[in-house]
Amino acid sequence: MVCDKCEKKLSKVIVPDKWKEGASNTTEGGGRKINENKLLSKKKRWSPYGNTKCTICKQQVHQDGKYCHTCAYSKGVCAMCGKQVLDTKLYKQSNV
Repeated sequence: MVCDKCEKKLSKVIVPDKWKEGASNTTEGGGRKINENKLLSKKKRWSPYGNTKCTICKQQVHQDGKYCHTCAYSKGVCAMCGKQVLDTKLYKQSNV
């Protein structure tokens, strides 16, 4: 759960471009080289989970943020900035 301000910062899903014009996954126009080894050609490889960890449970976070989804919901805070989003005083939650 993220606040309205941080919703704009959410990263995009990596999906191949549908259209040929200006697409980065086509061979025309300098998009991609034929028989290119992606492991050797890229300097920094994209990792889906990154290196960020939750400040509470030390679990890896998939977005750039402070808290994982579970900790953010249980505390009622934004996962990215830590701003209070939800009042969880009357919620019945367990630690299991």
